[in-house]
Formats: sequence, structure tokens, C-alpha cells
Amino acid sequence: MGSELNIETSTSSFSSLGRTWIRSIFSFVWNWTGGWFSWTRQSDVMLRNIEQTILSCVKTAYKRFYVDIGAVVGQCDKIWTISLNDESTKTPLVMLHGMGAGVALWCPNLDAFAATRPVYAMDLLGFGRSSRPKFASDAEKVEAQWVESVEQWRREVKIDEFILLGHSLGGFIATAYALKYPERVRHLILADPWGFPEKPSNVYEKYQVPFWFRAVATALQPLNPLWAVRAAGPAGKWLVSKTRPDISRKYLNYVPDAETVIPEYIYQCNSQAPSGESAFHTLMHGFGWAKNPMVRRVGRLDPGLPITVMYGSRSWVDYSTGHLLGESRPDSPTYVQVINGAGHHIYLDKPEQFNKYVLEACARADDGPRPKALPSIESSTDTNTDSKNQEPAS
Repeated sequence: MGSELNIETSTSSFSSLGRTWIRSIFSFVWNWTGGWFSWTRQSDVMLRNIEQTILSCVKTAYKRFYVDIGAVVGQCDKIWTISLNDESTKTPLVMLHGMGAGVALWCPNLDAFAATRPVYAMDLLGFGRSSRPKFASDAEKVEAQWVESVEQWRREVKIDEFILLGHSLGGFIATAYALKYPERVRHLILADPWGFPEKPSNVYEKYQVPFWFRAVATALQPLNPLWAVRAAGPAGKWLVSKTRPDISRKYLNYVPDAETVIPEYIYQCNSQAPSGESAFHTLMHGFGWAKNPMVRRVGRLDPGLPITVMYGSRSWVDYSTGHLLGESRPDSPTYVQVINGAGHHIYLDKPEQFNKYVLEACARADDGPRPKALPSIESSTDTNTDSKNQEPAS
């Protein structure tokens, strides 16, 4: 017991010294460079162009536009959106990406999905090309703000009901949306969702984390997850490419020069003010867990809502969630798929199998019963999906 007490004291001391040291370094960098925007190579024009370069591999005609959702978090929030096959009468598929991502990273999947129905993918509020307001500092309020941003987006786009697909953080937000607006969701698809299980009380012992890693993690806990990308300034793109070279290589089947283009896109998405990233930091209880995990609430989901849960067999995400969902909803349709050989980015690691399972879920939504008590769609006079807010179809 004595040695355990010494470890905690050492970690606490390291944390205090580490935080002081980090603040000093950041203060120096900020003052020396004049702020993030002179230090990083962030450019709205570059982000737009690099997104278009990636989406050039998509064969289906698409539209890109902003949707004005009003004062959900900031004074005038806008959601960057792409749509495909929006004239189809089939149930639309709406896609929510994970932390630090953007719409262009869905390029291996868009053609397959749009072949049968309307598809909408958005940059979550605070990420990509969407507005970057200052979110609340309370986890429950942040969750409610993200849910309301999706709902206001739905009203502006004028969709009554849809299939909702979320990856990672997007899966957490999608589930929170289905809890509040069950009448809108025909089928909930969770792709390696984040934030479902409780954080283990003995997490360090369970995963055999060495002491030095615990100390560093404690010292960096006050910082946003992708702080190093911005701290690296002009070297941020290089840092992205060296940290996860496997992601870029997997896009080579779709994007020419992906090993240059993909790191640039991820860098441009995350070298801006960390709005959504800070909101995610507020939600998390350690990177892998949520302060208010979904496992406590999934039993309150509409029992008639079909749910498809997909996990990568090599993912760091705890895939016991699928079984927990089945146990919490024993009389409800729940489909669990583990994709062999896939990691956390299952839509990219095994796109053919991922697309197959998503299309099967979509077919179930088309054939299944409609949501109960569907209210009529609200009229709105302030939509920003007209020609002046659209970019040319591709």
C-alpha cells in the first residue's frame, strides 16, 4: 500500500510540474508567433480545394452547401453538407463522422450508398468546414448542443425521417439524437461507436499501462486531444502523416497521391480553432470513455427502433457495447457485426464489408414500420441551401 501511495504522489507532482511547463511553452509559442493562425498553415481556401480533390474520386454527382441552423451554439451556426441522389424517394441516409474527421473521408462509401437512396454527410458543428462556436463547458450541455445542431439541420434540409449512421463520436451523437427524437430515426447504425461503456476503475492495471505513460497522460489531460497538430505549426501535416501513415495508404485505392492529400486534409480540418475538439474534451473521461456513457441510457431508446452495431475486430473501442445493447433491449431488433481485420476506421479498413452491412440496414429501414407519432415538418424561412451558398455540383 505504501508503494501505491508513492506512485500516486509522484504522478500528482509530475502532473503539476508538467502542466506548468506546458503552459509556459504554449505561452511562449503564442506570444512569439502572434497566435495559432500565424503559426499554423490553416487556410479555408486550401481546405475547400483539398476536400474537392478527395471527393473527385466519387462518381455520383453531388452538391456541397452550407445549411444555416441559426443560433444553436454561436450567433449564426452553419453546417457544411454534401448530398448525393437527393431526388430519390427512398429513406435518406445521414452520416456523422468521428472526432477530427470531415465529410471527405467518407469517399470510399458514398457511391455505394447513393446508388439506392439520398445520402447526406455533414461536418459536425465545430469540425471541418462547419462553424466553430464556443461550446458549453458541461458535458450534458455539450451533448444537447450537438443533438440540437443535428435537429436544426434536419429541419432546414426538410427531411421527415432518415437512417442515421454515426462513426466513433458520431455514433455517440447519433444515439443521443435517437434518444431525444426517436420519431425521426428509421434505423440507427453505429460504426465502432465511442462513449458507450463505463470506464473501468482499474483501467491502468487492466491494460498494463506503464508508470511513465500514466504520468505523461496525467500531465497532458488538460489539453485537447489534437493539441500537438497545432503546436507543431508548419510541421503539423508532417506529424499527421508520420503518426498514422496507414490511414493515408488505405486511401490510395481512391485518391491519387493520397499520402500527401489525406494528411493535408486532416491537418487543415484540425489546425483551426479547436471548437468541436474542445467539446469532445468536455465529454470525455479519459480519451476512450465518456463522462456520461451511453450504456446507462440505451435502455430508454425506443424499443421499436432497429439498431445495427459494427465493430472492427482490431479496434481499440470496447465492442462489448453490442451485447449490452442486446441485453438492454431484449425484445428489440439489434444486429451486431464484428468486421474481421478492421480497426477503428472500419469504413476505410474494410469498405466493401462495411458498405454491405450498411446497405442491409438501409433495406431493413425501407421495409420496416415507420416511426410512431411523426409530427409534421416545421416550416422555416431561413434555410441557406440556395444557389448562393452552394458550390457547383461535381
